[in-house]
Amino acid sequence: MNDLYLASLNPQQREAVAHFEGPILVLAGAGSGKTRVLTTRIAHLVHERGVPPERILAVTFTNKAAGEMRERVRILLNHEPAGIWMGTFHAIGARLLRRHAQLLGWTNAFTILDAQQSLRLIKKVQEVVGVDPQKWTPNTVRRHISTAKNRLLSPQRFVEAHGDNADLLTRTVARVYPVYQEALKKQNSFDFDDLLVKPIDLFKTFPEVLERYRARFSFLLVDEYQDTNHAQFSFVELIARPDDNLMVVGDDDQSIYKFRGADIRNILEFEEAFPGARTVRLEQNYRSTSAILDAANAVIVENVGRKGKTLRTDRVGGDPLTLIETLHEADEARVIVEEIRSCYQRGGDLHNYRDFAVLYRTNAQSRALEEAFRRTNTPYQIVGGVRFYERREIQDTMAYLRLISNPRDAGAFDRVVNYPRRGIGAVSLERLEAFAAQGGMSLLEAASRADESADVPPAGAHALRVFAVLIQRFSALAATTRVGPLLQELVEQLGLLGVLRDGSPEGEDRADNVKELIAGALEFDADVELEGVEEGEMDGFSELDLYLQRVALVADIDRHDPEADAATMMTLHNAKGLEFPVVFIAGLEDGLFPMSHSYDDPEEMEEERRLFYVGITRAQNKLYLTHARQRRRAGSIMYGRLSPFAGALPGRLLEQRTSELLKSDAFTTPHRGRFRERRESGFIPDEDFEISYDQDAPRLVKGERVVHATFGSGRVEEVSGFGPDVRVTVEFEGVGRKKLVARYAGLKKDFY
Repeated sequence: MNDLYLASLNPQQREAVAHFEGPILVLAGAGSGKTRVLTTRIAHLVHERGVPPERILAVTFTNKAAGEMRERVRILLNHEPAGIWMGTFHAIGARLLRRHAQLLGWTNAFTILDAQQSLRLIKKVQEVVGVDPQKWTPNTVRRHISTAKNRLLSPQRFVEAHGDNADLLTRTVARVYPVYQEALKKQNSFDFDDLLVKPIDLFKTFPEVLERYRARFSFLLVDEYQDTNHAQFSFVELIARPDDNLMVVGDDDQSIYKFRGADIRNILEFEEAFPGARTVRLEQNYRSTSAILDAANAVIVENVGRKGKTLRTDRVGGDPLTLIETLHEADEARVIVEEIRSCYQRGGDLHNYRDFAVLYRTNAQSRALEEAFRRTNTPYQIVGGVRFYERREIQDTMAYLRLISNPRDAGAFDRVVNYPRRGIGAVSLERLEAFAAQGGMSLLEAASRADESADVPPAGAHALRVFAVLIQRFSALAATTRVGPLLQELVEQLGLLGVLRDGSPEGEDRADNVKELIAGALEFDADVELEGVEEGEMDGFSELDLYLQRVALVADIDRHDPEADAATMMTLHNAKGLEFPVVFIAGLEDGLFPMSHSYDDPEEMEEERRLFYVGITRAQNKLYLTHARQRRRAGSIMYGRLSPFAGALPGRLLEQRTSELLKSDAFTTPHRGRFRERRESGFIPDEDFEISYDQDAPRLVKGERVVHATFGSGRVEEVSGFGPDVRVTVEFEGVGRKKLVARYAGLKKDFY
C-alpha cells in the first residue's frame, strides 16, 4: 500500500491505520468509516509492514460484514489475502471446533443447533427431568442457560452456585442445564452459545493449542467491540496475550445488545484491561446531514455511561426532522406509507423504494405497517420476521440433511423418521428409544437393527430399517456429491414437493420454499467457505458439512437484500450498521420507546437512549418520527404521550405535523399535545398531555403533595411509564422513597 491510500483518509483514520504494535481502541462514531479503517489497516499490515495474511485474525459480527471486508482488502492489495482468518465470532469458533472438537469429546462432524432446534431439545430434557414446560417455558429456560454460558458458567459450576438457590426458576434451570448439555454431547451437537464457549474451554484445557494460535495470529482486529459479551472478551484476551497487538473498533454510544449479554464495560474499560492502549476517536461522519447529527448529539449527550464524542459533518444543513402525531397505529401506518409513496412519486433523488426504511422498537408494530403496505401495493421487505430457515417445511428438509451429515443427531431423527409418513407409530418409536438406550446406540443405528428387538412391532421395524438404509445411502453419497444435486435427489426420492402441494395456496407456497432452498444449495460455493483454509485442515469433511454450518450461522441482517426495490421494515436493533436516505422511526411513545421497564434501571434507560441514537443515525438525508395517541398492545387499547426522548431534540431542528384523521377526530382534537420550550433549544410535552384521554394516568405532576393510605404524606419525585404501567416515585415523610404503580396506589392529592 502506498501513500495514496493513506492520503484518502482523514487524520484520525490515518492515525488508526498507521498504528503498528500494541493495543488500540478506535471509537468510531456512526458513519465515520470504521470498515474503511479496518480494511485499510489489514492491507497496510500486509503491504507496508510485511505481515503475512495468515498471521492476521479479523473478527466481525455478521457474515455480510466479513464478506465485505474480505472483498475490500482484496481490492486494496490487488490480490486475494490468502490465509487470513476473517469471520464472525461464531464462525471462527466453529472453525476451531472443526479442527479440535475431538479433544473435547465431540467429533468434527458435529451439528450446530439453531434456536428452534435448541428449544425442542430443552423441552425434551424438561420432560425427562420432570420440569413442566407449561410452567417453565423452554424459551425462559434457554435464555437462562444462554446467560450462564456467556458468563462462562459450566453446568457443574452453575449447579454448585445455584442448585440450592432460593429463586425457584434458577433452581429449575440448574436441573435442566447439565442434562441439556449432556444431551448435546450425546448427539454430537453444539448450540450457538457453545461456539463461543467451547473454544475457550479448549484453550484453557489444552494450553498447547492456545499457544499454537497465539503464535499463529500476530495481529487481531475486532469490529463492533461494544457488542461483545464476557465470553467474547475472554476469547479475544486469550488470543491477544501477551503481545496485545489488538485493535478493537466500536462505539459505546451504539451498545444496544445488553439483552443478548453484551457488556458495555468491555469498551468503556478497554484501557484498564489493556494498559498503555492508544485511543483514537473517529468523529467525522460521512453519512448524514448536520441537522440529523445535531439531533443525534443532543440525544446521546444525556447519557452518563459513555466516553464522549461529538459527530460532525461537511453536509451542513439539510431538511429538518419531521415529527408526526397520529390517532392510532393504523393511522400511523397509513401516514408513513403515504409519505413514502408521495416521496417516491415526486422523484428527484428518491426514485427507489429501497431508499426508505421504517424502524420500530418491537416486532409487534410491523403488523399495522405491513397491512398498509399491502393495501396500497407498495413493495416492502421485512428483516427479522418469520425467518426462511425457521419455516416448518425448511426445518423438515434441513433435518434430513443434518441426519445425513451427523447420524447421532437425535433431534433430526425424531423430526423426519415418520415424515413423510411411512407407517412408524408412537409405540414403535418408544420401543426403539428403549432398544437404543439399552444397547448404547444412536437412534439411527438402532433403526438399522430394529429387527433385532423383540419389542419393536415387525411392521414398524421394517419401516425403520428402510428409513435407516435411505439415510445411510445419502450419507455415503454426500462424501462425493455436491450439496445442490444431493438435496435435489433427496427431495425427489422423498416426493416432498408432492406431499407439500395439498391443493391449497399455502401448500404451493411451501413447495416453492423448498424449491428456493434447492436453488440456494445449487449456488453454494464450498470454495468460499474454504478461503484461507490450510491444506489438510478440512480432511474428512463433505461439502454438506460446510453447507450446514453456513446455514446455521446465517443472521437476520444477512438476509437483507439492499438491491431489492422495496422499502425495508425492521426493528431498531436489526438496523444497526445500515443506512438509508430516508428513515421513519415509528412508535415514539413513552412506555413503548423507551419501554416501561427501563424506568426501573438507569442502565436500561441509557441503552434505550442509545437505541434511539442508532435509529437517528441510520438516516442520510431525512428523518421522520411518528407517534400515536392510542395503540392496541396485548389486546388492550393503550393511551400514550410522546416519548421523553423527544424532549432532547432541539426545537430549531423540528417541524411538527398532525395526521388528517387526528385533525378530523372531534373527541381528540381539543387534546392534541401542546409543547413548551425547554431550556433554550428543546421541548417536552406538557405534564397534563395525556390526562384527558388516559384513564390509567395519575392526575399528578412532579413536586405535587400526595397522601397514601399506608405510607402517609409525601412528595411526587417522578412520574413515568405508559398507560396502565404508569409509575410514580414518591418520597414519603415517614418511610422514605417508594415506587408505585399509579392505578393501584390509590394516591390522593394532599391539599394541606
